[in-house]
Amino acid sequence: MTVTLGIDFGTSGARLVAIDTDRNVLWWGREPLGAAWQETLFSLIRAIPGEIRSQVTSIAIDGTSSTVLLCNDRGQLIGTPILYHDDRAKVILDRVKSIAPVGHPVISATSSFAKLCWLATQPNFPDLNSSQKYYFLHQADWLAYHLHGKLGISDYHNALKLGYDVQSLCYPDWLERHPYRPLLPQVLKPGTPMGMILPQVAQELGFAAECMVCAGTTDSIAAFLASEVDAPGVAVTSLGSTLVIKLLSHTRVDEPRYGIYSHRLGDLWLVGGASNTGGAVLRHFFSDGELVSLSQEIDPNVPSMLDYYPLLTPGDRFPINDPNLPPRLTPRPDRSVDFLQGLLEGIAKIEARGYQLLAELGATPLTAIYTAGGGAKNSTWTKIRQRYLPVPISISKHQEAAYGSALLALGWGGVRSKE
Repeated sequence: MTVTLGIDFGTSGARLVAIDTDRNVLWWGREPLGAAWQETLFSLIRAIPGEIRSQVTSIAIDGTSSTVLLCNDRGQLIGTPILYHDDRAKVILDRVKSIAPVGHPVISATSSFAKLCWLATQPNFPDLNSSQKYYFLHQADWLAYHLHGKLGISDYHNALKLGYDVQSLCYPDWLERHPYRPLLPQVLKPGTPMGMILPQVAQELGFAAECMVCAGTTDSIAAFLASEVDAPGVAVTSLGSTLVIKLLSHTRVDEPRYGIYSHRLGDLWLVGGASNTGGAVLRHFFSDGELVSLSQEIDPNVPSMLDYYPLLTPGDRFPINDPNLPPRLTPRPDRSVDFLQGLLEGIAKIEARGYQLLAELGATPLTAIYTAGGGAKNSTWTKIRQRYLPVPISISKHQEAAYGSALLALGWGGVRSKE
């Protein structure tokens, strides 16, 4: 039996999925995400039954996008990692704007490149003229290093917000000329073999000596891959705390005015955006039990006539990119069930407008939607969404990002290409 491992270091913990060549799940594990990432990684792996572990042939790891760190040539951290949502770089964002082209995805306080620019202002930033080698890496890069032993390797999903040109598959001139260039990793296509597992690690963890470690991806793209979408025009809507849509497209779409950018998937493009609406708004007003019971009272085929734009605080990114956009949650009906229906319809309208906007900007026309996240379980919400979306909607069979990374290690998932 051949086994591949997918390991996900996401926002709420670390997970592992082992699959066979028929994509059947053989093992699933989870660990809380502690400060010692390497210990968490090894603990996850050790929990796999020995008979499965010994047959693992390839591994891929995903991590949170723009979670970054500096390390020396022994992999030792310089300072502490900066997490995906940390916006400390907002104080030097003008400097980032002076370096990167207008509208580039790195022009964000949470981008990898912005965090590198911020690190360069700190007293512990390394001397790049010294004889010692230093590396600026993403979470997935550093974790993979502990398996294969090679520093300075990343993938083009993680590297997009570092400034890597995913169209030309190289660093752009503005980065090649930059003083920080020596810190930047070599960038590979996700799923590309990076190296055999270190002999001492194979022995310690019970892997076969020929086990291969592959270039990884981000947690959100791994979650998309888990849906097994491989046809242009098919999309995944994630109904979690926020609303995220991703559409597989022949055409690349980058439109900073609407918070839209594209990741490369082989010879296709993953186009999408994220709205601040979503499950966090629902849970602000209703408990999980109320969401279940009240949803069962809603007739999804009869519109409420309410016109909500559900947000908790002013501002949205997509499909309306306006930091001052006010929430629209009035008038509030007397009955809670009617209020919930208005919220569900409001989120569905935002989702539909998002897909309409992608089409207007040239993305491949939408043909079907898979749904992931907690909201996927709400059948009433699905029926409401179906009123606004003119394509079939179904629930993704697999929703764990770790499953998507396992597919990546298997060599599947929209990443095979003619390049």
